[in-house]
Amino acid sequence: MPFDAAIVAILVAAGQAATPANNDIVVVGRAGIPFISPMGEPIRARKPGEDTLARWFAQADRNHDGFLTSDEMVADAERFFAVLDTDQNGQIDPEELIRYEWKVAPEIQVNSRDKRIKAATDPAAQSGDDASSHPRKRPDFDDGPQGAARYALLNMPEPVAQADANLDRAVSIEEFRQAAMARFAMLDRAHEGRLDLPKLEALVPAPPTPGQHRKHRPNEADTRIGVPLPPGN
Repeated sequence: MPFDAAIVAILVAAGQAATPANNDIVVVGRAGIPFISPMGEPIRARKPGEDTLARWFAQADRNHDGFLTSDEMVADAERFFAVLDTDQNGQIDPEELIRYEWKVAPEIQVNSRDKRIKAATDPAAQSGDDASSHPRKRPDFDDGPQGAARYALLNMPEPVAQADANLDRAVSIEEFRQAAMARFAMLDRAHEGRLDLPKLEALVPAPPTPGQHRKHRPNEADTRIGVPLPPGN
């Protein structure tokens, strides 16, 4: 799939070092795989074994009836749009797209790198080996899903930029709403007008074949540079 101009701009910016500013916040999660919501929000586990898909579902299911409707999907999209639209001008500009990929959801970068902090009990840490100085490259997925699609229900490598329907290098709130409705329809394969958690769990991608992922040690810390998400995330 060809990249549009917004994606090209993001890739060009990738050549510049993404050094966190003093006011950036370190998002701390557990080692493992995050969940990327249909609109691109990263949901990171707050404790080992947490079901991040279920947490996003509970967040989006506003009336807590156990079902997700298209209206609720749109409302959740609007909430996340407000997180990304930092200047509050009603659209996600190219600079805000870059911020999304590098600060909010760095996991979606195809060749993203992690800096893992070793526990105090780790022999290497005791020997003075600074894990933060040895970033480890994520495995490539040349024959499988790319970017956010590795952690999502839909095969969309960059779910925020892909909401840019008119390809003007910006995503308006209306485009984000329309994308939310379209993605709800894609997930609602039975055309029932609502989704429940078991149906979504059935759409979770199969785990990669052995050898594609480095095995994580139990309770291995995983520190990512990011920005705060709304309360409750």
